[in-house]
Amino acid sequence: MVYWIDGKYVGDALAEVNHFMRDWRTNTGINIDTRTVDIMAAAHRLMDAREPYMLLSGYRSPQTNAMLRSRSSGVAKNSLHLKGQAADLRLDSRSVSQMAQAAAACRAGGVGRYTGSDFVHMDCGPVRTWGR
Repeated sequence: MVYWIDGKYVGDALAEVNHFMRDWRTNTGINIDTRTVDIMAAAHRLMDAREPYMLLSGYRSPQTNAMLRSRSSGVAKNSLHLKGQAADLRLDSRSVSQMAQAAAACRAGGVGRYTGSDFVHMDCGPVRTWGR
């Protein structure tokens, strides 16, 4: 998807991103932070991946985040997912390590490795890494 042309974001494309990254459990969404989209796109290009990401979690409503927190200690109370600033992603053609290395190379936000669950968290918060 082309979401940036001649130095400007394409509104219709961002609307699609917002819809796709909505909380599917509550069917609610917000405007996804374009910095997160930029990190996802840059990492995808660095990996020269041909397949699209599988999105496991984009925006999370407070209700969904609370439910997930009750089931897992790995869910932050003030998760950046609540602000539309994070995504949990998977690629069948790339390992968690490869995805995390590409995202970290962007030096633009947080990168979490969740090898046991086979996904990488990318966000536009402070630059940091966690997991293995």
